[in-house]
Amino acid sequence: MRPSWKKIVSGKSAYEQFEHAIMLLLTGAIVVLVALAALHLVVAVAELVWNDRMNPANPAIFQSVFGMFFTVVIGLEFKHSLVVTSSQESVVRARSIILIGMLATVRKFIVIDLGAVHAIELLAIAGAILALGVVYWLVRDQDRRTLVVRPTGAIEHH
Repeated sequence: MRPSWKKIVSGKSAYEQFEHAIMLLLTGAIVVLVALAALHLVVAVAELVWNDRMNPANPAIFQSVFGMFFTVVIGLEFKHSLVVTSSQESVVRARSIILIGMLATVRKFIVIDLGAVHAIELLAIAGAILALGVVYWLVRDQDRRTLVVRPTGAIEHH
């Protein structure tokens, strides 16, 4: 009898076990990267404060710090989406990926040097944010329509 991809060990198919192992590997890698990025952010802010260079009148410093901050937030959201969506439906996964894209695009807006960028580039980034927002809204609206809430508070998927 030939083995199939169906329920080989502990009720999971071989592919589901493979996918779970990859998710664990990716989650571990993201945790390490986020921890290093957070440490780098804390050290950079501490150096700015220690050397008395945290000048509110210098937007370049704040762009740099907030760029690092958004990098950490994007990493955390990415890790969260891997952990949460490994057992969820594809709609939730798509929503998480769109949200990460929106965060990354907003980060780009924060760190961009307005003196060195052309108006068409700003328009393209704004268009990307708008498109991601519309897609996020459509996916979220579709997800809301698939949920039916009973009067008892229980939620059914249709």
